[in-house]
Amino acid sequence: MRTEYEVRCLEINKEEIIRKLEKLGATKKGEFEQKRYVYDLKPKEDGKWIRLRTNGKKTTLTFKDIKSKTIDGTKELEIEVSNFEDTNELLEKIGFKHKGYQENRRIQYVLDDVELDIDSWPLIPTYLEIEGKSAEAVEKMIDKLKIDREKVTTLDVTSVYSKYGIDIESIKVLKF
Repeated sequence: MRTEYEVRCLEINKEEIIRKLEKLGATKKGEFEQKRYVYDLKPKEDGKWIRLRTNGKKTTLTFKDIKSKTIDGTKELEIEVSNFEDTNELLEKIGFKHKGYQENRRIQYVLDDVELDIDSWPLIPTYLEIEGKSAEAVEKMIDKLKIDREKVTTLDVTSVYSKYGIDIESIKVLKF
């Protein structure tokens, strides 16, 4: 399994971040409408789950294991699959009924081999996700973008929603 090195920068000014990224020469990879199904393991285990996600161009099936809420606390195993709905149907046939369907909008950039995703989700403010190949790469990018450290968190999406008083796991369908 691969370690994810990522943080989220909450309540960003989207236009300001885009200006900074473009001024620094970041490469825009695209704007995506993402769809995902999330599934519990059988039997359910805290911090472990399966995500099926598509951005319309690429569809992935991912096993997530959140060991801790730190910059390097999430392990994942991800494979590309050919079809979003067919993969959901296959998972359901083998006993994995999705517990939720979610949508979000993403604007993706890459700078210095670091992925920068401006994520807009229903019900919460837009945030910036910074993911790199090491904790040092992520920290360096936070400094390069002059991000307010008070807005930087290692919380996962479920915990970000909780920060705003929303139990995302109780929402069966999350759309704009």
